[in-house]
Amino acid sequence: MVEFAVSPEKNALLKDKMSALNIYERDIEEKFIHSSGNGGQKVNKTASCVYLKHIPTGVEIKCMKERSQSINRFLARRLLTDKIERLLNPADSTIEKRLQKIRKQKSKRKKRALSHMEYEKNKTSVLEQ
Repeated sequence: MVEFAVSPEKNALLKDKMSALNIYERDIEEKFIHSSGNGGQKVNKTASCVYLKHIPTGVEIKCMKERSQSINRFLARRLLTDKIERLLNPADSTIEKRLQKIRKQKSKRKKRALSHMEYEKNKTSVLEQ
């Protein structure tokens, strides 16, 4: 696997995750595109946007978060592994777990807000009587 401009620990974690999901470099089609948006003249002149396609699954990723092509290559692979992991086993996915947690928090807030609204309604109706 190619080493990217991030820490060796992050490179090792990505490599382990890719091997656990059976994602190989030979199965990834990689293209470099001119970015758009923030970054000024730098992104207009260089092809720092990374496009990845995992041929066996057909999953496509486009990453242009940073101005550096090497960092975008790393981030695109990380996004690709997350997306494939979510496709293969949605219940075990870390992203899915995070989304479940957020949904649970929102439902708790909604219940509290509804009970508070009912309390206020009852309070005003008692005052009107």
